[in-house]
Amino acid sequence: TVTQVNFDPSLDVDVLVLNGSQQSGPAYERVSEHLGRVRALAGIRAHARVESSNNFPTGTGIASSASGFAALTLAAAAAAGLELDESELSRLARTGSGSACRSIPGGFVEWLAGEDDSDSYAFSLAPPEHWDLIDCIAIVSQEHKPTGSSEGHILADSSPLHAARLAQVPSHLDRCRRAILEKDFGALAEIIELDSNMMHAVIMTSTPPLIYWQPATLTIMQEVQSWRRQGTPACYTIDAGPNVHVICQAEAAEQVEVGLGDIPGVKRVLRAKPGGAARLI
Repeated sequence: TVTQVNFDPSLDVDVLVLNGSQQSGPAYERVSEHLGRVRALAGIRAHARVESSNNFPTGTGIASSASGFAALTLAAAAAAGLELDESELSRLARTGSGSACRSIPGGFVEWLAGEDDSDSYAFSLAPPEHWDLIDCIAIVSQEHKPTGSSEGHILADSSPLHAARLAQVPSHLDRCRRAILEKDFGALAEIIELDSNMMHAVIMTSTPPLIYWQPATLTIMQEVQSWRRQGTPACYTIDAGPNVHVICQAEAAEQVEVGLGDIPGVKRVLRAKPGGAARLI
């Protein structure tokens, strides 16, 4: 995501242009609300013009809000003259989108739950070059999902499985952290697939239930597990949407990308690697 923010005293309201189109409704309201937090911190009143673009689909369950609000936070803070350190930027980004706090630091990142605003932020466990992993993102649908992640979080409490998942979070996090630091792909695959499945079990058993998966989503999950049994270092994880992140070691990326492209229902495959911190350009 590339975002430009200009505070302009001549504006009567905030303006949001996303991928070349001026926005209104919930997306605009979330951005304007976040700009209000920046204004409060900076002690200014001017409205802002925000121009932002993504090189990947928005609102389809591949973390556009994380990328978007991390970029917005950094750009708006700089435009407002705020001098915030990484943890302060992460905390501020979290108030716009929880997962955005993880997109402020670089590399392999952990989000501290904390007890309140002051200690809930993300930090780097390891730099981007720590482990040469590739994320092959299988795009099954580019449609904006009807129920967003924020709404899904609210519904989670209605699932009888939610408490069980929350109880497992500390041990899952510890296993994932150790797998990353030790570069143990087998351990990483086991824990991220388990936690992804548990999250979707909660989503599917909420009231009302949400089923994000499409037929191709399930096919990808089954294929990835089959590839791994055959020796390919690949595993899946799925955000709140139908699209699938297939994490693999770099040497398997070409094979995984081609294999995903051959699955009926996969419209295209994006490729990403561990990125650096949010930065001014």
